Amino acid sequence: MPAGPMETFEAVPLTDGDLHHFFGYYEICPWNATNEFHLCLETEFHDRPPVKGDAAGVCIVEVATRRVERLAETQAWNLQQGAMLHWLPTAADRVIVYNERQSDRFVAVLLDIHTGRRRVLPRPISGISPDGRRAASLNYARLQAMRPVVGYKGLPDLFQDLSHPEDDGLFVMDLETGEARLILSFAEIRGRLAEHPGIQTHSLWFNHTVFNPEGTRLFAMVRYREDQTGIMRTMLFTVAIDGGGFRLLSRLGASHCTWRTARHLFGWMTQTAGTHYYCVDDRTGAVSAPYQPDRLNRDGHCSFTRDGRWLLNDAYPGQGAEASLLLWDMEVEERIALGTYASPRPFRGEIRCDLHPRFDRTQTMISFDSIHRGTRQIYLMDVSAVLSRQP
Repeated sequence: MPAGPMETFEAVPLTDGDLHHFFGYYEICPWNATNEFHLCLETEFHDRPPVKGDAAGVCIVEVATRRVERLAETQAWNLQQGAMLHWLPTAADRVIVYNERQSDRFVAVLLDIHTGRRRVLPRPISGISPDGRRAASLNYARLQAMRPVVGYKGLPDLFQDLSHPEDDGLFVMDLETGEARLILSFAEIRGRLAEHPGIQTHSLWFNHTVFNPEGTRLFAMVRYREDQTGIMRTMLFTVAIDGGGFRLLSRLGASHCTWRTARHLFGWMTQTAGTHYYCVDDRTGAVSAPYQPDRLNRDGHCSFTRDGRWLLNDAYPGQGAEASLLLWDMEVEERIALGTYASPRPFRGEIRCDLHPRFDRTQTMISFDSIHRGTRQIYLMDVSAVLSRQP
């Protein structure tokens, strides 16, 4: 049943003060295995993009006391995805993973929050498999050149003069050994998509790599910008972790997507029926009809509960200055409005503050980033009363 007229949801600050705190992205759980700690970055500014030399604090917040502890610093971060903070799935009670700059390269660091023991991996991460064995990896210097909102400042792209380099693209890295394999190069995807003129003639980049729940495949987006208009064009594909089984699932456009099951992707895409939310079968390529186009009609950062019933989403401010937060019951097709949060006009583009909602480990609590009180902070919201409902 839908939320009653008297039902309200309180956003409680997890962080506060003059310094800014944010986690940065969605689909990644910022709580450790016991729900005791929440990850975040800490910065002195949030009204401009970071430049070379700007550092952010890598922190944990003790949820019960709201105490923020700075564990390290990183120069590999942005205001949208942070430093790709994760809890390592094989040691989610104590080991965090984040990106960092070391001399002439971007790397990933594994840090034990209790002992301070660090281990450095030779490449940065852009996603971690659910079993904690592998990470996807991208060239963040190329992202900085191609789409700064998700790139890192400070290092040149070694392939900047090449539109389709053979030695750069999508890597999968072993998190135990650090061995990385290029599973799909830009030259390879150019060959696979030979019938698409834009792919052939423009410089490409990959973005948004997410493993399926089984850790056997991942989806990613290949993107380029048109020369005259600067419009970004996107194609959504999936590939096995060994580089095989390439499947193009959306050739007309895609934005934020997620795995609902190990087989099905859900997200904001452009298909022949227009730009809406769709469900796509990764095995067959079958595309659903537009999902609730009149009621879920704005792009947002979507994720599901483990059983696939509840969709957690936000929505961009659109023509107004407020971002909305919602839950959607996939079984009875009801929308639960959780609140709207001011997103002032100056905060757009690289410095915008998307809500990026995330579930906790028990999937009864969510956190999100917001600037509705003037500083960039993390907020908690108890949604257990909704998620415990029977269909």
